Amino acid sequence: MKGLKRTVTAAAVAAVLAGGTAQAQVSDNLIKIGVLSDMSSLYTDLAGAGSVAAAKLAVEDSGIEKRGYKVEIVSADHQNKPDVGSAVARQWYDTEKVDVIVDVPNSGVALAVNQITKDKGKAFLAVGPGTSDLTGKACTPNTVHWAYDTWMLANGTGTAITKQGGDTWFFITADYAFGAALERDTTAAVTKAGGKVLGGVKAPLNNQDFSSFLLQAQASKAKIIGLANAGGDTTNSIKQAAEFGIVKGGQSLAGLLVFLTDIHGLGLPTAQGLIFTETFYWDLNDQTRAFAKRFAAADKGIHPTMVHAGVYSSVLHYLKAVEALKSDDGTKVIAKMKEMPTDDPLFGKGSIRVDGRKIHPAYLVEVKKPAESKAPWDYYKVRATIPADQAFRPLADGGCSLVK
Repeated sequence: MKGLKRTVTAAAVAAVLAGGTAQAQVSDNLIKIGVLSDMSSLYTDLAGAGSVAAAKLAVEDSGIEKRGYKVEIVSADHQNKPDVGSAVARQWYDTEKVDVIVDVPNSGVALAVNQITKDKGKAFLAVGPGTSDLTGKACTPNTVHWAYDTWMLANGTGTAITKQGGDTWFFITADYAFGAALERDTTAAVTKAGGKVLGGVKAPLNNQDFSSFLLQAQASKAKIIGLANAGGDTTNSIKQAAEFGIVKGGQSLAGLLVFLTDIHGLGLPTAQGLIFTETFYWDLNDQTRAFAKRFAAADKGIHPTMVHAGVYSSVLHYLKAVEALKSDDGTKVIAKMKEMPTDDPLFGKGSIRVDGRKIHPAYLVEVKKPAESKAPWDYYKVRATIPADQAFRPLADGGCSLVK
């Protein structure tokens, strides 16, 4: 028995020493993750506290803490203001020793954080923002763009609807970086598919009254009214379009970025028949359903959106890269993330390109009629799967300086 005790003790000492070595290059022996999100406004349900919950689940499932690493998660509200987001990012990086910023559902804020992250040599897992410029003209070696982007949305939804006969469009666009990128990318997709854009109008972010914009869209006689907005702006415009009888009048709405939480807020009687593109749905398979059950228990019963799924997936892969490198140096970790194939329960197997674009399939979905829904949050029918190699912009077309 004495010999056995000695062996166990030696093994325990070896494990402790291995843990110490593993942490040797991790600053302060702590991996600090900052979830920067919208905690109080129009994107709070699709991201917000749910993004913090998703990050915690990723840390738990990674098992990294059992192997001697310490992980801390902090969070803040960027208030959809680039100056506020920038100030938080600088404080986190400079004084609070945050290693990686995750989420950031606002393209204007994300572009600012993207630049600061590059300047500080840290890491940015952009999940919530849409602008495809993050892997285009604004690409950096320090950012990975995860769940979706405006090119994917435009080419999934815009192309499909145009080819199905919705060949004249009018845009109601959120008046900031995301809306501009989404309208630009959708216009290109519609035109390429043989359609025509008749006009458009810009609406302020977090707008409550869409009546004047909807009247202009109605007057355009366009077959499709493209909603180049998100979150509360999308649900408000859809609700008010119903009040104006726009769909009954023969025009159709194309939600260019719609989340599960938007459909939940609208209800199936209002949302039924909407067609849009997603990269994640909680009811795809046994693994996504198991995650949704755990997530809902952690986030007031809300089922995960593709942003929540993207936060989970990106944090999981980030931690794998940190552990493989035994370092939390931001530039090196992002390079390692690109080098390693991605594999997780929510998006399956995938990869990260040199421009920072995470590659996985996308899904063209249609909202079920109330009679078709069998349970709470059972909202989508998957109409088509867009393969990973077709879902995102071709590498050569983005204008990213990292692409040789």
